[in-house]
Amino acid sequence: MTYRRWFVVGVAFAVIGALVAGFTIFYGNFSPRGYVEDHYRRATSRDIGGDAIAYTSNRAPSQVSEDITDAWQPADQYVDGSGVYLRYDDDSVVILPLAVGSVILLERMSTAYPRYHSRVGNHWGWGRGSTVRGGGPGAGK
Repeated sequence: MTYRRWFVVGVAFAVIGALVAGFTIFYGNFSPRGYVEDHYRRATSRDIGGDAIAYTSNRAPSQVSEDITDAWQPADQYVDGSGVYLRYDDDSVVILPLAVGSVILLERMSTAYPRYHSRVGNHWGWGRGSTVRGGGPGAGK
């Protein structure tokens, strides 16, 4: 009887593993970064150093932003004439216009904060649960 119980437990784990693997194959990565990697064209010539990894789309920034935010709701977002700036827990997704379409830049928050702070300022929610330090004397200490 003991062997049968272990067999049933083993089969249950195998089925769960197969379901997880199937879901991963069909739906891709489980993050905003993974979503962009799976849905847009890689554009290495538009990378910013080793920090901001670039992708492109032939759609306008507002359309790309809508697509990404429908799949992954950002913690904060800021939109102005220069582009769309999305803040997630660990990553930023910045969508800037091109002559035709958009460039989508993926970057860790640790490097995105100094790069975009002058543009987004407090609109990106710095200090409201963000793990990035800053904000003045005594803040985050």
